Amino acid sequence: MKSMTGFGKREVLSQGTMVGVEIRSVNHRFCEIMARLPKTLSSMELGLKEQIKQVCERGRVEVMVTVNGVGPASKKVVTLDRELARRYIQELKSLQRDCHLSGAIDVNIVAGFRDLFSVNEEVAPLQDLSNVVAGLTQKALSDLEKMRKKEGAALQKDLTQRLHTIEGRLRTVQQRIPAALEASAVRLNGRVAKLLEGQSVNMDRVAQEMAMLAERSDVTEELTRLRSHVGQFRAALKEKGPVGKRLDFLLQEMGREVNTIGSKANDGEISTEVVELKSELEKIREQVQNIE
Repeated sequence: MKSMTGFGKREVLSQGTMVGVEIRSVNHRFCEIMARLPKTLSSMELGLKEQIKQVCERGRVEVMVTVNGVGPASKKVVTLDRELARRYIQELKSLQRDCHLSGAIDVNIVAGFRDLFSVNEEVAPLQDLSNVVAGLTQKALSDLEKMRKKEGAALQKDLTQRLHTIEGRLRTVQQRIPAALEASAVRLNGRVAKLLEGQSVNMDRVAQEMAMLAERSDVTEELTRLRSHVGQFRAALKEKGPVGKRLDFLLQEMGREVNTIGSKANDGEISTEVVELKSELEKIREQVQNIE
């Protein structure tokens, strides 16, 4: 079992260029992958997403690729606008003729025109850059996977303990059912006696009403289904593949059974246990949201 939360980052310096891949993932209902790459690597986006899908089947995954030129592979490149320089020279010569100016128009004068020159940093192309990025992505995914599995193991331990707590409360409810039914019978007899105030009553009718009350208050079937869901939940926690959606479905079914128990069992102690069961299920639901 894996969590959907993880982080992985790898970098390498190759031929004077620093290449880095960073991957982050958080919980999401589906598999959503966002990629940020330099324009020169935009053609790799689909391939990287497919590579990530091999590891992450659910979650919102963000991958960022950086390529920064440093060291000897970066160099300053000076560019001269020759056409503009020729125009400057032509205009200077024309001005010299028209105004009868002396002096030579040489390179020193031309060098003074700063708009003739531009300086840029040129990064030497990295051989097989796509292979380097793909390799770093795989290593970053490995780190991400380790983190997701580690957190998944912690979640599994916590959820298993909470299932144990739920089973204990179900046993309490089961043990309380006979006393709850007896208390309901006593209350019904008391109401009947108060209404009749000593008048004769058909005891068969009273017994029939008692039987109907017991049937309406019986939560045995709900407890049986709830235990079955707990068992399926525990089994799913031990599976290797993605189980988040299945766990979420089982939680919904468990919640329905608990609600039914609370509405059918007219007993204070059982109602208290139902409240605690709902609290545990809500805590489990929060954890399940992070499971792949």
